[in-house]
Amino acid sequence: MTDISLALYRKYRPSSFDEVRNQEHIITVLTGALSKKMIPHALLFTGGRGTGKTTVARIFAHAVGAHDVDIYEIDAASNRGIDDIRSLRDAVHTMPFESPYKVYIIDEVHMLTKEAFNALLKTLEEPPQHVIFILATTERDKLLDTITSRCQVFEFRAPTREELRDTVIAVAKKEKFSLLKDAADVIALAADGSYRDALGITQKVMMASGDETLTADEVSTIVGAPKNVTLRALLTALAEKDLEMGLSALSSASDSHVDMKLFYTLLLERVRTVMMLRYNPKNTDELLAQYGDEDRQSLIAFAGAQGSPINSHLVLKLIESSVYLGKSSISELPLEMLLIDHCS
Repeated sequence: MTDISLALYRKYRPSSFDEVRNQEHIITVLTGALSKKMIPHALLFTGGRGTGKTTVARIFAHAVGAHDVDIYEIDAASNRGIDDIRSLRDAVHTMPFESPYKVYIIDEVHMLTKEAFNALLKTLEEPPQHVIFILATTERDKLLDTITSRCQVFEFRAPTREELRDTVIAVAKKEKFSLLKDAADVIALAADGSYRDALGITQKVMMASGDETLTADEVSTIVGAPKNVTLRALLTALAEKDLEMGLSALSSASDSHVDMKLFYTLLLERVRTVMMLRYNPKNTDELLAQYGDEDRQSLIAFAGAQGSPINSHLVLKLIESSVYLGKSSISELPLEMLLIDHCS
């Protein structure tokens, strides 16, 4: 078995533009700027967590010829005061040690205080020719317009669920693990658009697994998702209007400390799949691609049932009840009320 003590997101972090996924709209501009020697003095990378902002910043810094000794990474969350920015403002005027540029990567730049922002603004207005600033943030709306207007702005796309699923399957294979497709799908869902989170979850599952085959239930235990058998039981209860079975499945999920938001998402997805199988059977293979064998068989059976209560009305009820998620001190209460209403 491969040593997985090194964090996977660090081990498989892209080291060149060619390895960066899903950000072609940004890479094209950056490589074009490099080839034409039109290097911006200030760039702003915005987007969700774990989408590659800091990674691309490092790649770009090396691409302009900066050596590690002339690349400075600053975490604005812990260096957010005016004194920190004043120190930076003084430091930028010294020449690089052994590179054409000094590159300052300021992560989570939205965390700077108002005074620090104003001090940084003065530096961005007239930076020395040998300095490049790369600002990164997950919350662009918290930045002053005067900061944004002085930067070339690049919006990083969040990876799709399919892209995350393919990524973790590929990484697991490199680590000599077999990650089943339905297990990878649960990881992709839980990662919520973050490559870093997806690889972090994958690593936890590898550490917890007793063998080299990673299943959906193993992943569910790590991320707080419901087991497939629990989801099948609840779907059966909805199909048969069996209140006792449904409440029992919910109780089992609660006892297992399942994340109810994930539960809702996975349940709604299965109900939607049943509907799509019924009304769009040409796409059966695509609709069932993320599911294991047992789930495929049960979903096909639900879709083929005549007069099934798994219908558009149920979809609307699920969507409506999801509004109350997080508003009740009893996390399973919205689903319990939906079950009682549906089964009666």
